[in-house]
Order: sequence, then structure tokens, then C-alpha cells
Amino acid sequence: METLYRSTRDTANHTMTSSQAVLQGLTPDGGLFVPVQLPKAQLDFDYLATCSYQEVAYEVLKLFFTDYTEAELRACINAAYGDQFDDPAIAPVTKHGQQYYLELFHGPTIAFKDLALQILPHLMTTAAKKNHLTAEVVILTATSGDTGKAAMAGFADVPQTKIIVFYPKDGVSAIQKQQMVTQAGANTHVIAINGNFDEAQTTVKQLLNDHELHEQLRAHQFQFSSANSINIGRLFPQVAYYVYAYAQLIKQGQVKNGQTVNFSVPTGNFGDILAGYYAKQLGTPIHKLICASNRNNVLTDFFNTGTYDKNREFFLTSSPSMDILVSSNLERLVFYLTGSDPIATANLMHDLQTTGRYTLTPAMRAAIKDFWAGFVTEQQDQTEIHHLFARHHYPIDPHTAVASAVAKQYQAATRDERPMVVVSTASPYKFPQAVLGAINQTPTAADGLTAVDQLHDLIQVPIPATVQALRNAPVRHKLVSEPADMGTTIKQLLNLNKEV
Repeated sequence: METLYRSTRDTANHTMTSSQAVLQGLTPDGGLFVPVQLPKAQLDFDYLATCSYQEVAYEVLKLFFTDYTEAELRACINAAYGDQFDDPAIAPVTKHGQQYYLELFHGPTIAFKDLALQILPHLMTTAAKKNHLTAEVVILTATSGDTGKAAMAGFADVPQTKIIVFYPKDGVSAIQKQQMVTQAGANTHVIAINGNFDEAQTTVKQLLNDHELHEQLRAHQFQFSSANSINIGRLFPQVAYYVYAYAQLIKQGQVKNGQTVNFSVPTGNFGDILAGYYAKQLGTPIHKLICASNRNNVLTDFFNTGTYDKNREFFLTSSPSMDILVSSNLERLVFYLTGSDPIATANLMHDLQTTGRYTLTPAMRAAIKDFWAGFVTEQQDQTEIHHLFARHHYPIDPHTAVASAVAKQYQAATRDERPMVVVSTASPYKFPQAVLGAINQTPTAADGLTAVDQLHDLIQVPIPATVQALRNAPVRHKLVSEPADMGTTIKQLLNLNKEV
């Protein structure tokens, strides 16, 4: 059956194919693309337990990208998941203490975004050919630290594309910043903003829906798209690693086929945990998806009270990729909670835009049965890193520590003894200062590559090649913008003011 896509806010039932939705990224009405009907699947986990990551990815993605041929989809998958990963398993599952860790940091930028952003360029260029697109695609993206580098690494020098990334100047780690500002590729542009991620993301969404700007782009043979998880080409590849993780637990003899497990996910923009929700809808035996937050705990309050309220203090933490108060992908879940009602969804999103908050109805709250939510303080985050290394000699980054600590909160609160899989989203070398300070239990002034070397001496884990390459990489991107000037910056980069 063909999987078609619609907007979460459209009442006219307009639909698109998967390749058309990948190219467009965001819907014209400001909503997000969702399948008209969720794919029907009969996942054979006894078979999947014998499969490689690439084979599992194909079994999952063929359900969502139905207008791609088998040859096209397999070519995209094989190009995305190869030697650029330092572990042939791509996303191995390891056990430390009583918890399992799904390691999503073995790709070229040592963060989980690689699992989606290595394949997105291939899905997009294939979609452009299928739809006879002649315009050059301009990927417009806001990043809280990881998406930007992973997207640029995927799209660097890809023909007929440009990529423009905005990041909060003071809201990423030193290594994240160095990875971005040294990114090579004639088609890559990185701009720091004097603001936080929410300001960058909100402005990007506004620009993606700016009809006047779209006309200027069209006149110059450009078309916007996005590499954020608002794009289905970014979101649905993430479903594969939940399915793969469960299959690996069967293969390792840790669970029997059909036995339910829990996943604890460090959550900011809600794309990663939403992929787990889709995996459950496909039949993966998941009991609870545990939404783990840092001090910016807007999602914890949402799940526990039914009210989403971004009107609160914003904190810069040691887990910056989660320093988010507007979780864009939550709209997709809200759409399902309304019973797929585009009017109700649009009204709630309008409330968020105009008042900064919205509240679910009692019926909608009752429908949130797949999730449990908690958060940790900075001290609890640091303590989790310290304990896991002291007891099991397993170094984790601050985002993984949030998920690991909240997983234990859940187990203590519910006495649920099901196997727990912690989604490990980044290498400790991406946040060396925070990890170093946590393990030693003392603050450290070392940052950047100095902290990397000190952390290596302590944990004795090989430094990833992508971090080693930063030692001699020249800084290529120095632009800084105010959030209000992001549109002007884009016009200058694309030379939209010239006569055509």
C-alpha cells in the first residue's frame, strides 16, 4: 500500500508522495507532514535478528518511502551506512550494569544525527530526480549543536544543493562549534546567532513559510527544504534504530521475541523519541518511551500536567542539544492525540504561538499512554556520568547521562523490571569538559581539544578521527547574525538581490 503524506493542519486533505514531502520539508500551512495512514507492518523479529543494520533499515524505510523503488532505496541506504561508521554494527547495543545502551555515536560526526543525516542527502537527490526538479535545493536548518555538523557533513559538495545552518553562538560545546566552523564544502554556510536555539528554530520555520521569500528563491532557481527532524527524510530513518536495537537484544539472547522493553531517550526537539513512537506503532514490542529532560523540562511538565508552557526561564546546561523550550516535533504527537484533527491541532499550535502555552483536553491526556517523563538537575547529570564510569568504566556524554538517570527514576517510581535501553546520543568526546569534570568530580578549566586529550588519558578510549581532524582544520565560517537579521543574511548568501 502506498504511504501518502498530509499536513497536521490541513483541512482540505491535500496529499503528497514521500519523495515530494522530502523535497518540501515543511508544509505550506506551517504544519508538519504525517502519513495519511500509518503503514501496516508485520515485522518478523526472528528474521530481523539475523540482519545487518542496512537490511533492517530497508525493511523499515520501504514502509514510509513507498514511491522510491527498491533499487533506489537500497542505494540510498548502502551509501549512508558504510565505512564512514567506525563500527560495522552501525548502532551497537551494549550492556553496562543493569541497563542497555544503544550507541548512536559511531558515525562521522559522533552524534545520533548521523543515522538520519547520512541518508537524507541521498533521499533528497533521488527525490529531485524522480520529481524532475530543476531548482537548486537550499537546506535551511537551525541546530542546537549536533544537527548542523551532521547535516553539513552529509550535504557537503552534494550537487544542486546548498546548506545554511544557524546555531546559538554561546549555546554549544567547544567541540560542536569547532566541528561546524571548520566544515569544508563550497556549498556550506554556518552562521552563529546572538540568541538561543528556540529563536533560531522559530525564525527558520518562519522563513520556510515566507511566501515573498519563496518567490525570490523561485526567481533565482532555488527551493527551500530542511534537514531538521521536521523533514520526514530525517525523521523516519531514525525509526530503524529502535527496530534494530530490539532485534539485537533478541540476537544477544537478552530478550525473547515479543517480550516488551523500555527506551529512555534524551529529548529536546522530540524527533528522536517520536521515532520510537513510530517504531512501536509498527509493532516493535516497546512498553514505555521515557522522555528524559534536563533543567529545560518543558516536556516533563507537558506529560505530567497536560499543559505545554514555554513561558519559563531558559537554562544553558552541559547537555546543550536539549536546551530547547519549543519542541517542534511534538506537533505530530499532538495531532494523533486529537484523533488526527487538523483544526484542533492548528488551534493548539496557534495558542502556543500567541500565548506561549496550550493545554490538552482530558481525552487527549488519557491518550498519552506510551510515554513517561522525568528530568534531572545538572548535579544529577554529572553524578550519573561519574557513577557509570566508576562502577563500570563506561564513559557517557551528558545527554546520555540524562536518559540514564531518568531511566533509573522511572524504575524506582514504577518498579518496572523490563529491560531498559538507554538511547546514547553522542560520544563523550563531543562534550569533553563536562565529562572530564564529572568523572574527576572537580570543575576543569580545560576545554576543546585540551579537554579531549585529558579525557583520553583518563578513559583510554580512542579519540574519534573526526575530533583528531579538528587539530589542523582551518576556520572557514565566521559570520554572526542577530535572529531578526537571519532572512537578510540568507538573501546575501544566495545573492537574491541581484537582477534576474
